[in-house]
Amino acid sequence: MTPHRRSRAVRMSILTIAAASALALSACSGTGTATETQTDTKEFSLAFGVSNEVETGYETLAKQYMEENEGVTITINGLPGETYGQTIRTQLAAGNASDVFITSPGSAQVESIIPLAEAGLLEPLGDTAASVIPSGAESMFTVDGKVYGQALDIVFIGNVFNTMPGVAYPTDFASVLSTCEELKAQGTTLFVVAGSVGANAGIMAQTIAATRVYADEPDWNDQRLAGDVTFADSDGWKATLEAIVQMHDAGCFQDGVEGAGFDAITNGLTQGTSLGMFGPSGTATEINKAADGHASFVVEAFPPATASDKSFGIASSTYAYSIAANSKNKVAAKKFLEWMAEPAQAKALADDKGTLPVSGIADLDLTDTVYAPVSEFFKNGDYVPLPNSAWPKAAVYDALGAGVQGLFTGQKTVDQVLQDMDNAWDN
Repeated sequence: MTPHRRSRAVRMSILTIAAASALALSACSGTGTATETQTDTKEFSLAFGVSNEVETGYETLAKQYMEENEGVTITINGLPGETYGQTIRTQLAAGNASDVFITSPGSAQVESIIPLAEAGLLEPLGDTAASVIPSGAESMFTVDGKVYGQALDIVFIGNVFNTMPGVAYPTDFASVLSTCEELKAQGTTLFVVAGSVGANAGIMAQTIAATRVYADEPDWNDQRLAGDVTFADSDGWKATLEAIVQMHDAGCFQDGVEGAGFDAITNGLTQGTSLGMFGPSGTATEINKAADGHASFVVEAFPPATASDKSFGIASSTYAYSIAANSKNKVAAKKFLEWMAEPAQAKALADDKGTLPVSGIADLDLTDTVYAPVSEFFKNGDYVPLPNSAWPKAAVYDALGAGVQGLFTGQKTVDQVLQDMDNAWDN
C-alpha cells in the first residue's frame, strides 16, 4: 500500500467508526403469533445498517449459517446506516420489518430494545439470550422479566491512544493536565474531540464519569431512576464536567474544538497532531489494520482523579439481535440466534468488528491485543454499561452533549449543564 493510499484508508476507518459510534451512542404496537404454534419454515429475513459496500460480519455469518444448514434461506436486507433506526421503527409499526434485525440495548435510541418491547413490537427470547447479557446490563435487555434482545459483542468505551510516538499514557488526572501542557508546547494535543457533534462530546463526558461517578456508585443510574439522586446534586458529575473545563484550559484538545466535526478526529489521528480520541474500542483495531504498522493504537480507560482512586471503565454491548413480534418465521429465526451465541460465532463477529465476544470472553488472553491495558477491568468486573443506554430519554444525552459544547464556548456553566440534564430527565 502506498503512503497516500494507506493514509486514506486510515482516515476512512476513523471517519466511518466515529460516525457509526455517534449513531450508536446518541440517542404503534402489535402482537405476533406465538412461536410454539409455528413450524420451522427454514427461512427468515435479516436486517442491519450498512455504511459502505464492504461485507460486514453480519452478512458473512449469515452466509456461513446457510452453508452449514442445508435448506435454510436468509434474505439479507442491508439498510442505510444513517437512517437505520428510524427505518426499522417505521417498518415495525407497519408490520413489514425483517424477521431478525439489529437493535440497541436500553432506551436511548429509536431502535432501542426497551421502548420497542414495551410497544409490543418484539418477540420474547429465551435462556440463551439471557445467558449472554453482559454483567450489570440486564435492565437494558429485559421488560417484565422477559428478554427481548440477544447481545452480539462487548465494546469498551474509553480512549483510543497511539503508543507509536512514545508518550506515556497518563495514570491520574494531574498527569493528564501536565501531559497536555507538554504536548501543547510541541504543537500536539493529547486528545482530539468532535466538539460540534453532541454524541462525541457526550461520550467523552461519560468516559470521565466512569471514575468520578460509577466507580463508587455503579448503581447511580438506578438511584436516579428512583429519584434518590440528581445530576445537579452529584459531586461525581460535577467533578466530571469540571475536569472537561480544566482539560480545555490546559490545552488537552485541538484548537477550535467547539466547532470541530468528525473530520477533525480523522485528520488529528492520521496526521499525528493528536494522540488519542474518546470512543469505542473497535476503532483501535480498525485504525491499526489500515495503518499497516505506521501506528500502534491501544484501548485505555480515562485515568482516575488521583493515583489512589479506583480505575474504572465502561463496557457495553452496543448492538443486539431481536425478532419482530409479528414474524411468521420465529422458529427459524430463534435457531439462528442460538447459533450466533456459540463461542465460535461470537468471536468471529467480534473479530470482524474489533470488539470482544459475548461468549467465551473469560477464556480469552488479551495480553498481546489492543485490549491489554484494560484486560484487568474485564477480569475484575470493574466496569458499568454505557450510562446513557439506561437513561429514560434521548433528551438527557442530548442535554449532556450540548452542555459540553457550551462548556467549550463558555456559554454554559457546569451547574447549568447538570440542571439541563435533570430537566430533560424529569420533563
